[in-house]
Amino acid sequence: MKKTLIASAIAAATFSGSVLAMESAAELAARMDSMPSVYGNIQYAIAHDAVDGGSSELSHFDNGSTIGFKHDHEIVPGLTGFLKIEFDGINADDKSYGRGQIRLDEAYIGVKGDSFGQLWVGSDDSMYESTIDQIVNFYEVAALNIGGSYSTGEGDLIQYKTPSFGGLTLGASLQINGDGDDQQPDDKSYPYQLAAMYSLGDLDLAVAMDSNDGNTGYSSTGLDINNENTYGVRAAYSLDNLTFSGEYQTRKDVGDLIGVQGVIALGANQFALSYEMATADDASDTEVTTITAQALHNLSDNMYVYFEGYLGGGDDGVYGVAGKSERSVASVGGVYYF
Repeated sequence: MKKTLIASAIAAATFSGSVLAMESAAELAARMDSMPSVYGNIQYAIAHDAVDGGSSELSHFDNGSTIGFKHDHEIVPGLTGFLKIEFDGINADDKSYGRGQIRLDEAYIGVKGDSFGQLWVGSDDSMYESTIDQIVNFYEVAALNIGGSYSTGEGDLIQYKTPSFGGLTLGASLQINGDGDDQQPDDKSYPYQLAAMYSLGDLDLAVAMDSNDGNTGYSSTGLDINNENTYGVRAAYSLDNLTFSGEYQTRKDVGDLIGVQGVIALGANQFALSYEMATADDASDTEVTTITAQALHNLSDNMYVYFEGYLGGGDDGVYGVAGKSERSVASVGGVYYF
């Protein structure tokens, strides 16, 4: 009788412990699900930059290491709230310089849903940049790639994208520059961007514009050019593991930019080749060109290495040397991300 009571007590204690363990595991899982996800990367690169008839240099540098946090949760069925904040400027190649240099790259909150679309507020890539200006953002070092001429920056933005209507998605960005802004006191403007994206099978098309009405001091260190609109179009076609794309951008009294690119993925490898040409609206219609080649290899799900080569050309003097018009950059790098 005593043995039976003891055995029963042991069984009851074991069962109670299992229930408590299960409850603790469930609580821990729920708590983990409510925590933000942490992501980041460290990027190193070495580049040799040489101008024909001019100077050359070799440099080892941090190529944009970041750390960030993301979170989302269901507000009501079909509507999700989300957050993202990301920091860069880590300068992982230089311990002394890196101290106190971390700065904000992206920070925004928003809501999204299948029938609602997506609305978000804060600092992020602008609608024009994400839909049109993609070649310059594709490469790792982007040493000589030519970005589009649009001055509405990435801060103080309210952005919205509609759901897809049979492959058609519309988007808009509005930058709120109030007269109480610290960077531009007693001045206000509301630059905006509009975009339309259409996908049909393997074909993607996009058109966008930037009003350029604001002052770049609100969100970047670049100088204002004028407030003429920037217009851009982009097309991309994918065929199995091969993608072709082309871009055209223009801004009155600034210039035109064309770019074409091909990318092929072969197992763990990726190869890309692009050509860009910018023509300035100046007295000489000055031209600058760039040919870029990339070979990238994925070592694992969290690490890759690459080689990129850049050959710049154009009219004489575009790189600061009279009678010369050639600049070359060769770079190798590695990225570990999680």
